Amino acid sequence: MKRLFAYFIVGAMILGVLTGWGLNHFLTADQASAAASNLNLITDVFLRLIKMIIAPLVFTTLVAGIAHMEDAASVGRIGVKTMTWFIGASIVSLVLGLVMVQLLQPGANMHLPEAVAASAPAASTDAFSLHGFITHLVPTSIFDAMAKNEILQIVVFSVFVGTAVAALDDKAPAVLHLVEQAASIMLKVTEFVMKLAPFAIFAALASTIATQGLEMLGTYAKFVLGFYGSMGVLWGLLFLAGAVVLGKRVIPLFREIRTPTLLAFSTASSEAAYPRILEALPKVGVRRRIVSFVLPLGYSFNLDGSMLYCTFGTMFIMQAHGVQLSVSQQIFMLLLLMVTSKGIAGIPRASLVVIMATLTYFGLPEAWIAIVLGVDHLLDMGRSATNVVGNSVAAAVVAKWEGELDDMPVGDGPVDGADGAERPATA
Repeated sequence: MKRLFAYFIVGAMILGVLTGWGLNHFLTADQASAAASNLNLITDVFLRLIKMIIAPLVFTTLVAGIAHMEDAASVGRIGVKTMTWFIGASIVSLVLGLVMVQLLQPGANMHLPEAVAASAPAASTDAFSLHGFITHLVPTSIFDAMAKNEILQIVVFSVFVGTAVAALDDKAPAVLHLVEQAASIMLKVTEFVMKLAPFAIFAALASTIATQGLEMLGTYAKFVLGFYGSMGVLWGLLFLAGAVVLGKRVIPLFREIRTPTLLAFSTASSEAAYPRILEALPKVGVRRRIVSFVLPLGYSFNLDGSMLYCTFGTMFIMQAHGVQLSVSQQIFMLLLLMVTSKGIAGIPRASLVVIMATLTYFGLPEAWIAIVLGVDHLLDMGRSATNVVGNSVAAAVVAKWEGELDDMPVGDGPVDGADGAERPATA
């Protein structure tokens, strides 16, 4: 089914390009603009559907995730070390995306009509004072925050609720079960919404090329190649970080995770590779109890490829529309993405939701995200593969730190502890 959906995505991209070229080539400029406006109706509906799910999605998934964080407390230092690695990897991924997009400037000199019409509005700075930021961070009403899709306020409320549930002795089982069920429902709603992605991709590409011409494909190529080049740099950093901690063991680790990585790339879903990672990591000596602890947390808090795209994609959109951010605003954007990306990780096309929320927070039209819809599936394939690599390295590193990485050479027989049997940990 995932492969069939991928075919639909590719078909929508091709058909969108051909339709846009036909409109641009055979119609007058006014007629092409009118046709593009009609096509934008499809994209607008899709974007409104995404906006519709942001608030309940963030609240339910974040509360459910935090409520289960008592596992980190019970494991003690393993949880601390795991979260330390996750935070460090998140910062590196976000900063790398920001640096690379500034160096490559894939969206510069596009001069989109929307930017001209909007006179390239400057990003909002109202919340950039310390007083303004802190007061805006705390909601006066969670219902008002949800109605306005105030993502940071929802995150703050969710953290309080999730922590309160985790702190209760009985874990408030009825409430926790209700939140988990609500999160499952919202994930399914998200899945339904994303099934409409081929139509939105077709409309977004056709509309853009109808008004901009095939020259736009050159910009998309620069964007896609720039992003994949940035991911290549991130892979290199992950390999080097793994080598520092694991030594030569990083080579068999990367060799063993090839299959789940390729699976995630081909299906554009890191979740599709989850069972394969569970099988692969014990084969290189990572204790199964470490794998079972680190991976679920990683799928919520350590999606390196997605976080790289959050900064790269957001800045590309702003470049394309002529919006400039000051250094302080860029730093604030990193902090904003650092928080918001934890609320909806692991959701199909989660990066689109995060970027849309970021644009809205900066006072920019969320409809601007349409410019990346056409190629998002191509980028999602790389993001998913990178997420798998990042979480696999994280599990192996934490196992090494805890003395839970078997020293037996790979291929010399069964890996001690791979079946989850207890083995005394070494310092």
